[in-house]
Amino acid sequence: MGLVNVQENGNTEMGLPLGAKNKYTRMDSQPTHDDDGFGEDYDASQHYHQMERRNTTRKYVFACSVFASLNSVLLGYDVGVMSGAIIFIQEDLKITEVQEEILVGILSVMSLVGSLVGGRTSDSIGRKWTMGLAAIVFQTGAAIMTFAPSFKVLMIGRILAGVGIGFGVMIAPVYIAEISPTVARGSLTSFPEIFINFGILLGYVSNYAFAGLSAHTNWRIMLAIGILPSVFIAFALCIIPESPRWLVMQNRVDEARMVLLKTNENESEVEERLAEIQLAAGFSNGEKHEEKAVWRELLSPSPALLRMLIAGFGIQCFQQITGIDATVYYSPEILKSAGIEDKTKLLAATVAVGVTKTVFILIAIFLIDRAGRKPLLYASTIGMTICLFSLGASLSFLGDGSVGITMAILSICGNVAFFSVGIGPICWVLTSEIFPLRVRAQASALGAVGNRVCSGFVAMSFLSVSRAITVGGTFFIFSAISVLSVAFVHKCVPETKGKSLEEIELLFQDGYELRGSEVQLGDVEHLVQKK
Repeated sequence: MGLVNVQENGNTEMGLPLGAKNKYTRMDSQPTHDDDGFGEDYDASQHYHQMERRNTTRKYVFACSVFASLNSVLLGYDVGVMSGAIIFIQEDLKITEVQEEILVGILSVMSLVGSLVGGRTSDSIGRKWTMGLAAIVFQTGAAIMTFAPSFKVLMIGRILAGVGIGFGVMIAPVYIAEISPTVARGSLTSFPEIFINFGILLGYVSNYAFAGLSAHTNWRIMLAIGILPSVFIAFALCIIPESPRWLVMQNRVDEARMVLLKTNENESEVEERLAEIQLAAGFSNGEKHEEKAVWRELLSPSPALLRMLIAGFGIQCFQQITGIDATVYYSPEILKSAGIEDKTKLLAATVAVGVTKTVFILIAIFLIDRAGRKPLLYASTIGMTICLFSLGASLSFLGDGSVGITMAILSICGNVAFFSVGIGPICWVLTSEIFPLRVRAQASALGAVGNRVCSGFVAMSFLSVSRAITVGGTFFIFSAISVLSVAFVHKCVPETKGKSLEEIELLFQDGYELRGSEVQLGDVEHLVQKK
């Protein structure tokens, strides 16, 4: 589990860093040159060099995180654009309501296939090239959808797009978590969710911009625009490095050291981090044996790994079964039930929803490494519960007057705002950081599968359920599920702020309750002594 060397971690970002001993030793060992009278000049030079390196490193890791998140724009754009395009697809291809549900939901169902395969693929060919494969598969599907002459061909393209998205959604957070410094890991790992929101907003804007064209043409242009990000993704693959942790798993230690030199602010800590990653990787048994061992371990997990799986899989499922995809995919249908009839006004209202979602995910970036994961999850799930109940009440009791329409729009915007500031990005952050390195990719893939299955279930059943119990009644159900998510966060989710990926394993060990407090140096020393 890589616990023996935790006290040598060199993690200087925590309030009482586990690597404090190493840090102070290095500082004490630096020559001061006081005898020569050059002490102040030397200190100033050292400080300048450290600051320059820190700025360069942060810019480099930031750029890598942005490039790794580009695939998420594809997912977001597809979700956003389909909410409006489906109106015109119905008109052009004359599809039924059941076909509409299948068309919308099949992307999530097929993305679970991509996520399952993506875990094994990323362990085989690397995190970086798995992202490239995701882009290729998605773009192929998008091109087929653009020129689809019938519902059947449209479904083929949608299936391929779903597989590509499955690859992308599971690998980007894992990659970013593995290259990020501890102090900024939460913010950087939120980037894929930010780009999803940006993609949704672009999709909404595309709907509004091309709605005036003929029904045979507009939805095709809307879908075709989703192909454009492939150019940037191809460029990104030429720049970003491979994950140092994956390189260690392949016994390519020298390459891993080079990446760590680029991504660690303190050059003197690189060897310590490399040794820690090597210990955590356990790559000595060989690749094929290791792969089988990983799946055996996931199917028959230790108590600590079981707690990790419950936390990771559970938070991914709750992210979706609280109804966010229903709100995004079917926002025109929801607003229509609130009383808005004009198509242009419907699409304009969805743009407001997209703007709200994007703005609040940016707020989450600034708070996630300051306030912590768990406080934001509490605020998010409680706020969503209130907004979902309010939306159900406004649709059920206020009718289709101006008051009902206003309350519905405010409730939808409030729901996506609370989602974006908490459970939206944090579920991906948690599943990328709580698992041990050896099982991280494939365990994260299982979490992504749970997310995609729940997303598909919600997307493919929303219209049918809302016809049976009304749209308002459906959101009452979502609000009840959201109450359960609050309890789940309290019971099963630990606080991981300020801890290295290897330290987080301590939170799930026997005798350690899932709690939000910091891991203390004494706790670690106690575990090391037990070893």
